[in-house]
Amino acid sequence: MSDFNSFGFSSQLKAQIRLKGYETPTPIQSQSIPHLLKGRDLLGIAQTGSGKTAAFSLPILQRILDSKITIESNCVRCLILAPTRELASQIEGNIKFYGEKMNFTSTTIFGGVSKSKQLEALSEGVDILVATPGRLLDLIEDGRVDFSQLDTFVLDEADTMLDMGFLKDVKTIISKLPKSKHTLLFSATMPQAIGELAESLLDDPLKISVAPEATTVETIKQEVYFIDKKDKMYLLLNILAKPEVKSVLIFCKTKFGANRVVEQLDISMIKSAAIHSSKSQNARDKALDSFRAGEIKVLVASDIAARGIDVDHVTHVINYNLPEDPSNYIHRIGRTARAGRNGHAITLCVIGELSLLKNVETKIGISIPVILDQPFHKEFSQDALNEFKKSKPAKKIKKNNSHSRRRKR
Repeated sequence: MSDFNSFGFSSQLKAQIRLKGYETPTPIQSQSIPHLLKGRDLLGIAQTGSGKTAAFSLPILQRILDSKITIESNCVRCLILAPTRELASQIEGNIKFYGEKMNFTSTTIFGGVSKSKQLEALSEGVDILVATPGRLLDLIEDGRVDFSQLDTFVLDEADTMLDMGFLKDVKTIISKLPKSKHTLLFSATMPQAIGELAESLLDDPLKISVAPEATTVETIKQEVYFIDKKDKMYLLLNILAKPEVKSVLIFCKTKFGANRVVEQLDISMIKSAAIHSSKSQNARDKALDSFRAGEIKVLVASDIAARGIDVDHVTHVINYNLPEDPSNYIHRIGRTARAGRNGHAITLCVIGELSLLKNVETKIGISIPVILDQPFHKEFSQDALNEFKKSKPAKKIKKNNSHSRRRKR
């Protein structure tokens, strides 16, 4: 499909698509939307920033528009299961935007906040419920959610569900759903447990893989800086002072580390905020809203809290610490280069993290250029570098590949 007009969406949806600025569908959108409109089950392997939220949200809204159903008390027509509060809120926010001119109801269910408003919304029945597993399971066990009218189920970020230990809860929730339903499963990777879940859950699904597993977005320029641990903050401040570094997402290994970075940035008069699991939901929402509005330049996050951050204007992602799980590197840098833009990912690597860098490069299948022309470059010992180079991938990344392709959505 060459444009969104080809899908046969209603005038209400097309108006919102234009307002969103989408022009050309992404691969996941062009390959899946026609089939989803017909009710086909889908298994989608899609990297972060591929446009999958619109790929499933727009057909769901169109099908709601095409078949009016009176939703009974506590009933749900469409369930979208997401691993984190941020992702759940992001998905519902997009759905509300796409369906702004439509008459439908939606709500989010997640932990960390009072149940009262969530129960009030559910009591009226909702067309679309976006939920995280823990709180939803609590409400199911309390008898406050009725799936007798459910016709669509979306499991998003399935591999993240597995990583966060939610797979048992997910399977319990699935056991409560009607056997006959339209089912969509999305995952960035396909570990064995998720493959087995997909096989048991989906009925003759359309299988779409819009990029090879574990690839990174092509419009992201990736670099690594070798650094001594004591110089990390000085290098970070040096990077943040550059005029092209306008909106930055920084990843730290721990919640304590994220708070320390924010404290140091505050001392240097750089507006920032931290977002992690120890922060209250209100604090996380406030930080994310301030970052999205451009009121703060830097958002410092842990891996789990950052899932679902969908901010189009992130110019740089900085890995202050390398992730233990190389898959998280892909999720991290996917926060930039969104909506067809270019992006820049910078990794600060100390000698003790060389093995983690090696794991990342093996995972993504490329060697990330080491930037020598920086004021705090650390010359690692030859023994350490030799050990690092032993299993380096042969394929080399081109330094300027970040500007090679553009795509409008």
